[in-house]
Amino acid sequence: MTAPHPLRDDYRHFQPLDTRWHDNDLYGHVNNVVYYGYFDSAVNRYLIERGGLDIQDGEVVGFVVSSACDYFASVAFPDRLDVGLRVGKLGNSSVQYELAIFREGETEACAAGRFVHVFVERRSNRPVPIPPRLREALQALVMA
Repeated sequence: MTAPHPLRDDYRHFQPLDTRWHDNDLYGHVNNVVYYGYFDSAVNRYLIERGGLDIQDGEVVGFVVSSACDYFASVAFPDRLDVGLRVGKLGNSSVQYELAIFREGETEACAAGRFVHVFVERRSNRPVPIPPRLREALQALVMA
């Protein structure tokens, strides 16, 4: 028995995204590795815009230490997508994101993934507590 596809209502934030011509592979659909780029772009845009993450000069950066994705239905160029984002676990220096890819206007996910960021001090690459503004933005994504 397969697990039900995640639903749009299961996510707190959505990032619209257009597929690109070169996202398609020889089989005529978006290649599996491209989904990780979609996830990374949605999370980082949220962290920059809502959490004040300074990717150029900030003292703290997020390193991906774990990731996975499950696929339920193909998407292909020129599909318009929404990347659903929520936080599954918020720790002292780490966060587990849970994401899903939805075709524009659809309620069932085409894919669902997760990844973990550990926040580190840029110079030392050592874990540090998540800065307050960033933590506040992440807390807003935690599902009850």
